[in-house]
Amino acid sequence: MSQTDSKPAATPRWGMIIDLNACTGCSACAVACRAENNIAIAGAKEAAYNGTLQWMRIERTWTGSGRNFRVENRPVNCQQCDAAPCEPVCPVLATYTNAEGISVQVYNRCVGTRYCGLNCPYQGRFFNWFDYAWPSPMEVQLNPDVSRRTRGIMEKCSFCIQRILAAERQAELEKRALRERDIQPACAQSCPAEALRFGDLNNPGGAVGAAWDSSGLEVLLPEVGTRPKVRYARRVTPPDSRLAAAPTPTAEVEA
Repeated sequence: MSQTDSKPAATPRWGMIIDLNACTGCSACAVACRAENNIAIAGAKEAAYNGTLQWMRIERTWTGSGRNFRVENRPVNCQQCDAAPCEPVCPVLATYTNAEGISVQVYNRCVGTRYCGLNCPYQGRFFNWFDYAWPSPMEVQLNPDVSRRTRGIMEKCSFCIQRILAAERQAELEKRALRERDIQPACAQSCPAEALRFGDLNNPGGAVGAAWDSSGLEVLLPEVGTRPKVRYARRVTPPDSRLAAAPTPTAEVEA
C-alpha cells in the first residue's frame, strides 16, 4: 500500500486522461517535459550504458496491413499509482504519495538503492548513473523552479508539481479557491492535439473528473493492481465498410 497522507475532502486529487485517438506521436509532450523539469540529455557514451533519462516517452505499436494498417501512439509517464509498488520498497522513504495523490520523489533523501525502479512495472523511474553535462548554451534554459539531480539518485515524473504548488500559492495570495484550469503540466500544455487532459478527480464537473469512470477508459497493466491515476481513452477502430474495402481510385489524365 502507498503511504498516503490524510487529507480533507476539499483537497484535490490529481489525475490525467490521455486520448489515444487524438495523439499523433509528435513527441511535443516529451520535449516539453524535458525542458520544464531539467532532464539531462545523455550522450552516446551514456546511452550505451543505458544512462538515458525520459520521464515521458512515446510507445508505438503497429497492427494490420493494407487499408487496415493502424499505428497507435501511447504517451507513457509515471502512472501515479494509488497502490504504488515503488514506495514500500524504499528503505529511506524517499518516495511517497502526498495528500493530493501525487507520487513524489524527495531527491535529497534518496540514497540510490534503485529498488523503486526495479519494482515499477511501467519503467517510469530513472537512475542518474552520471553527472550529466549541459552543453552551452543549454545551461541558460534550466528551470529555476526544479532541482538539478545529481549522480546516484532516482528521478521521475511528478505531474509538474512545481506548477501545482505555484498555482496553489497564487490562489492563496489572491484569497480565492484554486481553479483547475490554472494548472497544466508541461506535457498537457504543449500537446497540439490536446490529447492529454489533467485535472482534479474530486471535481465531478471538471475536465477529467467528469469522464474518469467512463467505460471507454483503460489503464496500463490492469492485472498488477496498482490503480493508476493515468487512464487512456482507448483507440477506436472504424468499422469495415464498402468504401474502406473499395480499390484505390486512379486519377484520370485528360488528353
